[in-house]
Amino acid sequence: MLCCPVCADSLALDGRGLVCPQRHRFDLARQGYAPLLSGRARGLRSDTAPMVAARRRVLDAGVFAAVAAELARHVDPDSSVIVDAGAGTGHYLAGALDAAPDASGIGIDLSKCCARSTARAHPRAVAVVADLWEGLPVVSRAADAVLSVFAPRNVAETARVLRPGGRWLLVTPNAGHLHQIREPLGMLSIGADKLARLHDDLAAGGFAVTAARPVTATAELSAPLLADLAGMGPAGFHRTPEELSDAAEALLGGAPAARATVDITVTVAERP
Repeated sequence: MLCCPVCADSLALDGRGLVCPQRHRFDLARQGYAPLLSGRARGLRSDTAPMVAARRRVLDAGVFAAVAAELARHVDPDSSVIVDAGAGTGHYLAGALDAAPDASGIGIDLSKCCARSTARAHPRAVAVVADLWEGLPVVSRAADAVLSVFAPRNVAETARVLRPGGRWLLVTPNAGHLHQIREPLGMLSIGADKLARLHDDLAAGGFAVTAARPVTATAELSAPLLADLAGMGPAGFHRTPEELSDAAEALLGGAPAARATVDITVTVAERP
């Protein structure tokens, strides 16, 4: 299922590493993931261990449980291979694999910290460190489904790795997503045209959108969860945990929790 990031030939397991017919070799990390970064991908910023830990706490608290449930609902139970491009902790890939009992999963992320988490997320998942923009290290037409959950999307590469009729399942935030807390916690704003731009990109890449399902839910967020929600995203790169904790406490103003709206769309697109 995996292919070499240097020559694109298929990779096979050889002891504690992966090797292609051209003898390019990639030793498996002790933590269980496959490092498949090309030499061109140096110097890129990726999620840190504190960011991954914050994301895991948010997901374990069920803040995005409705999102995971809707995503899994669109997984074909007869799938054989599911790829999560931008896998994060592996949480959504694990849910998709539970919905497809015979499938194997490939979780791809630039972050080694994310890959360590994904390697432990599900017994049928493998974790890969790779740059989505340099190409998905997956053989052509191998995947029944690709997940892109709050992640960058490489349209051309997704079209390449999906089999004909395969599904691309995308989760994008709507303009109202967490609107009650975004500005006070220094989180990025969300453009009102985000979903329209996604559909334009999909059409340009030859994908047919077959469903666009809005998901809304209300979350009760304590100060630690508020800080984690901000810290698991881009704010975690430029604000310390202490700064985020102070911002969360200021937002609550002495209240035990704040109410925020989860507002996303799950888009299903099929490859012809």
